Order: sequence, then C-alpha cells, then structure tokens
Amino acid sequence: MFLDIIKIFVPLTIAFLVGMAITPALADYLYRNKMWKKKNVPRAMDGHSATITAKLHNDEERKTPRMGGIVVWGSVLLTTLLFWMLAALFPTTATEKLSFLSRNQTWLPLFSLVVAALVGLVDDLLQVREQGAGVGGGLSATKRIVAVLFIGLVGALWFYLKLGVSTVSVPFLDPISLGFFFVPFFMIVMLALFSGGVIDGLDGLSGGIFASMFAAYSGIAFAQQQIDIAAFCAVVVGAVLAFLWYNIPPARFFLSETGALALTVTLAVVAFLTDAVLALVIIAFPLWITSASSIIQMLSKRFRGGRKVFLVAPLHHHFQALGWPATKVVMRYWIVGVVTSVAGMVVAIVGKL
Repeated sequence: MFLDIIKIFVPLTIAFLVGMAITPALADYLYRNKMWKKKNVPRAMDGHSATITAKLHNDEERKTPRMGGIVVWGSVLLTTLLFWMLAALFPTTATEKLSFLSRNQTWLPLFSLVVAALVGLVDDLLQVREQGAGVGGGLSATKRIVAVLFIGLVGALWFYLKLGVSTVSVPFLDPISLGFFFVPFFMIVMLALFSGGVIDGLDGLSGGIFASMFAAYSGIAFAQQQIDIAAFCAVVVGAVLAFLWYNIPPARFFLSETGALALTVTLAVVAFLTDAVLALVIIAFPLWITSASSIIQMLSKRFRGGRKVFLVAPLHHHFQALGWPATKVVMRYWIVGVVTSVAGMVVAIVGKL
C-alpha cells in the first residue's frame, strides 16, 4: 500500500516540475510568434452575431497565446517516458515500481491523449493563422466531431474486441450488457465530453475543473488496485496544476483546443478503463452543465424566434454578463467541481462494494 501511494505521488510531483520547467520556453515561443487570435469571433455557432461574447473575450486587445495545453500533454508524455526509460535502462525494484506505462492499463489513454492533442494543435494553428472553415478560423465543427468520433471508434473497438468489454457497471445495481452497442455508446460518451471543452473560457477555469476530475479517477483506480491508471491520472493532475500556475489571472496562455480535446478524450477513456463511466454524470457535472447551456441557447434561438434562455452562453459567460467578476465565477466553478468530483468518486467506489 505504501509503495502504491509513492507510485502515485512521485510521478505527480515530477509531472508538475516538468511542466514548470518547460513552460518559460514555450511561453516565450508563443509570444514571439504571436500565437493568439488576431480578432474577436464575429458570430456564434448558430450564425448570429456574438457581440457579448466578443466583448468578454476581447481577443483583439488582450493578445493571449493559445496552445497552453502543450504544457499538459507534453508534461504527461515526458514524465511517462522518463519513468519508463529509467526502468528500462536502470532496472531496479524502485524504478520498475515507479514506471506506470503498461499495455493493459495506460497505453490506450496515453495514445488517446497524444492523438487528440495533435488534432487540437492543428486546429489551434489554423485559428492563430486565421485559416480554416471554423468560426473564427480553425477546423470546422464537423471535422473536429469526426476526429473525436474516429478516436472514439478506435478506443471502443479496443475495448470490445481486444479487452472483451461490452458491459457498463451501474453503481449499486447489476451491470448492463450492451453487446455491440457498447461501441456507439463509447463514442457518444467521448463526443459528449468533448463538447464540454467549451469550459475553457476564463482564466484558470478549465485547469481547476480538469484537475479535480482526474484526481477523482485516480482515487477510483487506486481503490480498484489499478495502480498504473491511478498513477497516470495523478500525472495528468500534476501537469494540469503546472499549466494552472501560469493560467490563473492574468493568464499567460490558454488551454485551447490542443489541451481541451486531449483532456476530454482521455477522461472518457479513463472512465471506461476504471468501469466507472456512469460516475461521469456526477464527476463531470461542470462540463455537462456548461455544454448543455450552449445547446439550450442554440435550440432556444432556433425554435423560440431568436429568444435566449441565457444572456450569453456558455454558462460561465452568463454569470459574467450578470456582473459577476471572472474570478468569482472561476472559484465557484472550482468549488462545485471539487464537490462533484468527490461525490462521484464516492459513488463509484461504494457502488461496487
């Protein structure tokens, strides 16, 4: 037990230190090359003018680089490879224990993290260059959705064909057998989490929420004795905290698509690997409610003659439009995120007893 705890907290600490070490050079590169949006988004996804959103973001004057998510997935990748290389080059009980890269537990989430991050990086590069078919540049929504569904398909088939998984555990009840329908279910969950990436809209907001969610799944994996997954999730937490150090107001850079896409996709994979996917209903509540606010707003405009439910969507901007300072919105989101993460972790663990 003691060694398992060490295996979780040592990589977490190293990931944080790696993130802190690579950030100055990355930030310098991003600023020197002006890797920020050159103008405000002119319209919302439904085609209507986005005047309030443009005022809140103020991209034209703020000039804050995108691609801060490189700190997160770069730190995770470097930390994972570091411990794997130490175990391979200097095989001792300690180094082999600390290495958490394993075929049955962490290959898939690491693969998903890197692939999704690269797709997001392409989107970010197109946005800062004002290229692409998306709103304000970048990949179109359709292309991003297709990319997420493809990653989801690969992951789903790995679970279904390679691991033989076709059921979903329900806390306090018997598992539900989905058969081949497990594949589309996996893809839908991943796509739903991806939509929650819109939470990356205020300084410090996404970092605190993602840290809480991955910490919860680290706890769930630890309780199930999936120590490699627990260590991997802890490394993600350490990397996110390093990003958050530089993302608190005023942010040095934004998580942007390369970070949000990587983290949401990986969260879905981890949830299935720990057989605690339904716990996402609670743990990822801040993502669901934020994504839902945008969907509700678009549907309301479309079917209620242009009338809006919120002053502006996503939800965190609605609170800003009400007059809440951005820091108040962020910290209250953090509080909700910690509470729902702890509650979801408890439900996932106790629900299997």
